[in-house]
Amino acid sequence: MQHMDDAFTLLRRATDLLPAGAVAENGQTVGDVREDIERQEWEMALDVLIEIADVHPASVTFWEMLSEAARQMMLERSRRWCEWRGWEVQHGTIRATLTLLGAEEGGRQSAFSGDGRLRPQWDIGHRTAAGQQDLNIARLWVEFATQLGPGETADVRLAPLQPEQWQHLKPGDVITMHEARPAVGIAEVIEVSQPRV
Repeated sequence: MQHMDDAFTLLRRATDLLPAGAVAENGQTVGDVREDIERQEWEMALDVLIEIADVHPASVTFWEMLSEAARQMMLERSRRWCEWRGWEVQHGTIRATLTLLGAEEGGRQSAFSGDGRLRPQWDIGHRTAAGQQDLNIARLWVEFATQLGPGETADVRLAPLQPEQWQHLKPGDVITMHEARPAVGIAEVIEVSQPRV
């Protein structure tokens, strides 16, 4: 088994995988990351690398390095996010605006954690041979929020168990989220991108 680099080496190597002129939306650059690393601001360096990669598509290797660095730094949510992003490079991205139904509408009674562990079922238009609703499973990541509760709306990313069954979706399509028979949420697709590998 090959030797696993420490978090600091991984961050440096990941930085080298980005184009020299890469800039995050907030204006931070690859140069800023190198300075963070020199100052041993490891967590800040990780955060800026993630932000730059939101603008400049990064490789699976890049995300694997960041995921392992986050694991070593015991940043559990960041680790899961980097794993998620690496998965998206391989399988494509599906983003949607999800509104959870209120408890009084038959929705959830409580909020759920938005860090990719929930695996609800979705009606994305498939039917069984008998014409019944045929649901598909996809993990769910809530963007810009740690959790989502009844009656709330947020942009989410979906990681389908069978990505090939979701390829017909396009922006504007409406899909529904299920945890039991009735829908617990309604989502409008806002982005569908193909794998980059």
